[in-house]
Amino acid sequence: MSADLHAEIVLARSVHEVAEFVDAEGWGRAPQMFALVRTADLVAAEPALLDQVDATDELTPVAQDPLPDSVADGTMPLDEFLATTSWPPAVAGCVLVQEIVVLPPDAEDALDDALTPLLADADAADAAGRAAAHAHPERRDARLFAAALRTGNSLCLLQLRPESEDEEEDALDLRTYPNLAPNVVEALRHTLEESGD
Repeated sequence: MSADLHAEIVLARSVHEVAEFVDAEGWGRAPQMFALVRTADLVAAEPALLDQVDATDELTPVAQDPLPDSVADGTMPLDEFLATTSWPPAVAGCVLVQEIVVLPPDAEDALDDALTPLLADADAADAAGRAAAHAHPERRDARLFAAALRTGNSLCLLQLRPESEDEEEDALDLRTYPNLAPNVVEALRHTLEESGD
């Protein structure tokens, strides 16, 4: 197995573990980051954690504090927050989880109508776009899982919020789409870059 394929499998397992954890917490949560730490290093530093981690997993997700309310409510753009974030060398990667609104492809006209009069003011256009998305009758709540490793590997998955109790009892349904959240992935990669000081 190539090193790249191995890294992709390790990252997919880590993201799935984060998804299971977050799903058990329920919906309506603030955005949150998870550090991906080498399990062997974590257990060596904290032997008491041996019973709480799966020693066969190469990486263990470590939940960080929820992101500030200013990020959750859109006052501070996510990319600005991530630009101020960096990880110590012991962190091999990270996962960002955030709830988003997903619209059907034909919703673009409604968003254009909301944004066009405000394009000169980026903040007003962003606020109008969010309001239009949240008000759209066919909107779906979803969770976005974006992850990156220092090796350069990345993964983005989407979980649509179940529309019925029957769906909630089904297995975790994680999907991926071409070119899903490339700007978020790029921002996560920057948080993993060595600072050089």
